Amino acid sequence: MKHATSRRSMRLGDQIFRELASLISTEIKDPRLELVSITGVVLNADMKIALVRYTVMGDEARHAEAQKGLEKATGHLRSQLSRALRIKFVPELRFERDQFLEDMVYVDNPS
Repeated sequence: MKHATSRRSMRLGDQIFRELASLISTEIKDPRLELVSITGVVLNADMKIALVRYTVMGDEARHAEAQKGLEKATGHLRSQLSRALRIKFVPELRFERDQFLEDMVYVDNPS
């Protein structure tokens, strides 16, 4: 996926980031998404796909459950984004676990 680099795409990515973080923490009642944090949103070159990066604390089973919960909530999240952002076309949401940030934050540092 070729990432967009324009100011417009970066601004839209930031808006999607803020809205998704708010929606997941306040509206979504799925217990699989309780500890999910959105870490970033990157749009592709034509702004039709939004790659949403997230972290979640727990083991691999917990990661798989969070991924399933996010995929199930995708339709609701897109409809809420269309209302909040008032844009003609809401990008397709694709979720990817942000392992880099998880490694930096959640892994115990041997000292």
